[in-house]
Amino acid sequence: MLLDKKCFPCSSVTPPLTPEQVKECVYQVDAAWQVLEGIKIRRKFLFADFKSAIAFVNKVAEIAEAEGHHPDIKIHYNKVIIELSTHAVSGLTENDFIVAAKVDKLH
Repeated sequence: MLLDKKCFPCSSVTPPLTPEQVKECVYQVDAAWQVLEGIKIRRKFLFADFKSAIAFVNKVAEIAEAEGHHPDIKIHYNKVIIELSTHAVSGLTENDFIVAAKVDKLH
């Protein structure tokens, strides 16, 4: 289960997930996550107001720091967009889905 896992250090020699592995992982996170071009995942979150959105982003930041794996985050008033990709491999690794699963638990 992804929630029980911890992110692992990646390098340029770490292989990205295959399309089949991405399909296996995507079924373990909320269906709102979209796989984009096979190299990143994205999810949009809506909140009542800006303050709630920022509180959520701060919790995501805590997860990212604890896991050592940091998403790209966009904030538009009450909408937060989280994108995950493993830059070292120019694609997706299990780390992206571990963080996604932990972010899912927040919302």
